Amino acid sequence: MERHGRRSRALAAVAVGLAGLVVAAFFAFQAFREHPATAAPPMPAPTASGTATPSVSPVLPRSAPVRLDVPRIDVRTPLMKLAKNADQTVETPPLSRAQEAGWYRLGAAPGSRGAAVIIGHVDTAREPAILYRLGDLRPGDQARVLRADGRTAVFRIDSVERVDKDQFPTRRVYGDPGYAAIRLITCGGRFDRGSGHYTDNVIAFGHLVRSEGAR
Repeated sequence: MERHGRRSRALAAVAVGLAGLVVAAFFAFQAFREHPATAAPPMPAPTASGTATPSVSPVLPRSAPVRLDVPRIDVRTPLMKLAKNADQTVETPPLSRAQEAGWYRLGAAPGSRGAAVIIGHVDTAREPAILYRLGDLRPGDQARVLRADGRTAVFRIDSVERVDKDQFPTRRVYGDPGYAAIRLITCGGRFDRGSGHYTDNVIAFGHLVRSEGAR
């Protein structure tokens, strides 16, 4: 029983950790929306050389994503729709579906103008979760999103960063960069058992390079 109890507490801590990163980002984004004059102008996600993204494809009409494929890290997952909880915080995938990622449907759709945000767990008390290897991505890798309209939006990864959750780059993640962008987010760094949170976030930034399939 004690072993089961420890496992249950650990599972709850993991959930709190991922929820913490999204909640912090959400409230920071709300503050940005309410006080835009205090924020810097939006900047494109940097490439490996640190310069702005040199070229992007035309944006696509809005269409809900169906599946995410990231070949380098062996990710192939359906995408559930995430919105807000009753307390206005951003939803996260339930731990019972830790091998699936979720799309924040109140933001941009993958392929349409803006930053499409996809969130997934890094692990559970028993095993790695869907975005466990997110930090292994490198600039130039691809993330492919199959959409409900039959098109596949193909993104190039520009950078992968690990950041302290207290310094979450809200504007770069949620702000409109002026083109079709993608953000893949999970937890990272050290797990602080005292607070029940991971100390860092791992974020992959990318931009649309082309679309394939139905038109």
